[in-house]
Amino acid sequence: MNIGVFCSANNQIDAAYFQLTEELGRWVAKSGHQIVFGGVNQGLMECLAKAVKEAGGKTVGVVPTIVEETGRTSQFNDRVLTCNNLSERKQLMLDESDLFIALPGGIGTLDEVFTVAASRTIGYHRKRVILYNMLGFWDSTISMLDDLQQRGMVRGRWRDNIGVATCLDDIRRLTDECRQP
Repeated sequence: MNIGVFCSANNQIDAAYFQLTEELGRWVAKSGHQIVFGGVNQGLMECLAKAVKEAGGKTVGVVPTIVEETGRTSQFNDRVLTCNNLSERKQLMLDESDLFIALPGGIGTLDEVFTVAASRTIGYHRKRVILYNMLGFWDSTISMLDDLQQRGMVRGRWRDNIGVATCLDDIRRLTDECRQP
């Protein structure tokens, strides 16, 4: 499977996030999956790509030209897809991925998660997003989604579109579920 990964490009975050991201990267490679990610040489993006490559896996970096121009492209990209802006990046990642995992991240990660989830609810695709809730990172987002659900603002159940994982075993299970028709 091609697993799209949304995550932080910030280096100044809790070291535990990097350790769990490395673990995920090794699992992706050893499971024969490939990652599709933002292609940047910083933060959890670089950590993930390096772990995948060191474990023998493949990576696809989807890199905006502005990132290329500033020299922030990861050396661990096997294939680079260049785009003009973040909207194109999201679309390319959506086209190239079978499912998505969201690691800790900021505004860009939130944008990516909700773009994929919203387009699934409308019927543009059947791809799921998994929030990897490392150290409770996504707890407040999960609470917000539960609140939206309770208030009737979400059609159906939000968890049908966005999965939640608290450990690598949950990621394995949810990934296996996504393979089934």
